[in-house]
Amino acid sequence: METILIADDHPLFRQALVLAVSRVAPQAQILETGTLAAAAAAASTAEGLRLILLDLKMPGAMGYSGIAMLHAERPEVPILVVSSAEGAAVAEEARQLGAVGFLSKDSDLDTIEAAIARALGGRAPAAAPVGTPEPLPQDVAGLTPTQLRVLREVIDGKLNKQIAHDLAMSEATVKAHMTTIMRKLGVQNRTQAALVARSLGLDLKH
Repeated sequence: METILIADDHPLFRQALVLAVSRVAPQAQILETGTLAAAAAAASTAEGLRLILLDLKMPGAMGYSGIAMLHAERPEVPILVVSSAEGAAVAEEARQLGAVGFLSKDSDLDTIEAAIARALGGRAPAAAPVGTPEPLPQDVAGLTPTQLRVLREVIDGKLNKQIAHDLAMSEATVKAHMTTIMRKLGVQNRTQAALVARSLGLDLKH
């Protein structure tokens, strides 16, 4: 059984996405969630997950944090962003952070169905450079869920001791995660890591 996850907090538009998915993949099991936390939980446990349809502006998401979080949970599963956000720059940022495509909420049902069919039909690696050779967004997309949570705490200005307490881990583990985060982001210290995350719209507050 293949599964498709729809993550959108607007019930009416979610129904439209369910209709589109049922037409393109009538055999698929459809999971519906209305918050980023619920979407991440569903993505982490869903069996046979083939595609994630993600609204950028769900509760719990800041900037592009939804893409980063779900890509970290299931890096092998394509993410199709469906959003009311306008502009080619938004679509390009979404692709750089791990999405396979971007779809405007103003699209008609035929366009939505075609985009879903494309996402299901061809699974290019989500981390492949699209339109720009700059490595930074791909590095952010490569962070694990735990590393993203640590980075969120760093953005909040917390010290390692506070992070360790909040996330129920040792300070040594926090330091190890920070070393990995800085290496992946190509920065030298935690301040630079926080600045990079903010510059990409990844304020990961819930």
